[in-house]
Amino acid sequence: MTTAHWPISLAQWSLHRMLQANELAAEDFPMFTRDQFNIGGVEYVNSFFKDRSTDDAWLAALRKRCDDAKVKSVLIMVDGEGALGDPSEAARHRAVENHRRWLHAAAALGCHGIRVNVPSEGTPDEQRDLCAKGLSDLLAHADTLNLNVMIENHGGLSSNGAWLSSLIRTVDHPRLGSLPDFGNFILNWDTREMYDRYKGIDELLPLAKALSAKSNDFDADGNEVHTDFARMFDLVRKHRYTGWVGVEYEGESLSEIDGIARTRDLLIAQGCVLGGEEE
Repeated sequence: MTTAHWPISLAQWSLHRMLQANELAAEDFPMFTRDQFNIGGVEYVNSFFKDRSTDDAWLAALRKRCDDAKVKSVLIMVDGEGALGDPSEAARHRAVENHRRWLHAAAALGCHGIRVNVPSEGTPDEQRDLCAKGLSDLLAHADTLNLNVMIENHGGLSSNGAWLSSLIRTVDHPRLGSLPDFGNFILNWDTREMYDRYKGIDELLPLAKALSAKSNDFDADGNEVHTDFARMFDLVRKHRYTGWVGVEYEGESLSEIDGIARTRDLLIAQGCVLGGEEE
């Protein structure tokens, strides 16, 4: 049996404290990723270059920086652009239009797609149907650009793996998939009710077009204390996932640099590679 080797990317959110403190510029993210961690892929967060989504000159310059660093732009995580499952048709249409510009940016950077959220209102079935409408409209544009749209388990109903997989199957579009995150399984922020992370990953991996290795805290042996990475990669192998695996360090006990390095090393121990090979 051939052993899979998943290329490692770095989620920009892992460096959000440095970026927000202006200790790192958004345009320096690709070279910093290569120089500091020798990681060959980058995942952007739209909030760090929100006014640049249609600035073709800036996007072209960023893509050249990636080329110079021998780093692949993998995807853009899109937040704060409206609810794709809004009950109001007009508001849902605005959300779709807002997301379209990030598809433009993703194409300009050479990404394979964007990550979206699916907030809505109503019963789970009503939310699924509303989100399906917004996603279908967005996918019509994504298809023209040969780009994927990925949904992350990102709190609330989206952290119910069965519900999110049913939404993706309802839309039934080859460019729509999941972006399973090891850690984002909080169903209710008030009660802190959790969905079983291993069950959720198992449900979402068959539909995955990217994968986020969330980390927060580590024990003395360097293992993540909230997630058993070996158990997660048993599921990755089970479902024969072959795409990128993103480092997303979100802890506070270590510096961002140290947390990223420890997460990268855990991924290497599971068979991931640094070189930046494409999927």
